[in-house]
Amino acid sequence: MKIKAYLKPQCGWSMGVRAIMTKYDLEYEDIDIINSQENYAEMVTKSGQPLSPCVEIDGIMQADVSGEEVEAYMLKNKLVGGSTKETGSPTDRGCSDEEHERMREGQSQPVRFF
Repeated sequence: MKIKAYLKPQCGWSMGVRAIMTKYDLEYEDIDIINSQENYAEMVTKSGQPLSPCVEIDGIMQADVSGEEVEAYMLKNKLVGGSTKETGSPTDRGCSDEEHERMREGQSQPVRFF
C-alpha cells in the first residue's frame, strides 16, 4: 500500500492521522504542508481543496479527513485488519485551545499557508 499524508507538523487532526499509521504499523510519506509551498500546492491540486489533513492511499485521495475517517476507510476497504493497539492520541479532533496557545507561545513567526 502506498500512502502519502499531507500533514501539518503540529495539528491535532494531523497527529490523529499519524496515530492511525502507527496503530497499524503502516509505512507512509509524511508530507509537511506548512514549511513547503510546493507540498501545499501539490495537496491543493490533488485534493481540489485547501484543507488538511489529506491522505492519498494507492492513488485515492481522502481530503480533509480525521485519523478516525482514514481508519474507517482502510477497514471498509480491507486495507488493514482490526487492531486493538491504542493510538496514544485522539484521532477524531483538532487541537484544544490550550494546545493552540502553547504552540503560539513557542513560535517566533506565525504559522501560515502559502
